[in-house]
Amino acid sequence: MRDDVRTDCCGLGRDERSGDQVLRAKGGQTGRKHPVILLTTTGVKSGQPRLTPLSFLEHEGLIPVIGSKGGCATNPDWYGNLVARPIVTIEHAGETFRAWARTAGEPERTRLFDLQAAEMPFFDEYRERVKAREIPVVVLDRID
Repeated sequence: MRDDVRTDCCGLGRDERSGDQVLRAKGGQTGRKHPVILLTTTGVKSGQPRLTPLSFLEHEGLIPVIGSKGGCATNPDWYGNLVARPIVTIEHAGETFRAWARTAGEPERTRLFDLQAAEMPFFDEYRERVKAREIPVVVLDRID
């Protein structure tokens, strides 16, 4: 397998390097209905930067992201990374900034999940599929 291709637990593959370059070149615009951010976390084990494109829906100045991992039974690696090291970097619309990542508690988690799922129904499909865990919602609060 090539170093720049990862496959998640659901068998979904993505060419991270070229996909991230395209997103950067287009200022985060994918041609999709919904915006995408590039989230950079610091790897828990490696200490190296880890870049992940994520769908999001800004709401009342908040940037919530959902740790669905495509409906897999485990949390995504990026979630474990930001729990351990909550200062992250966000790239969106040609802008780069740092943010503090926090896991939303109830009732905020359900409210933000429902708002995003109303616009992006695939999140509801993931919620139905996942029984072994509660899918986390992370709020990214800008710090600079």
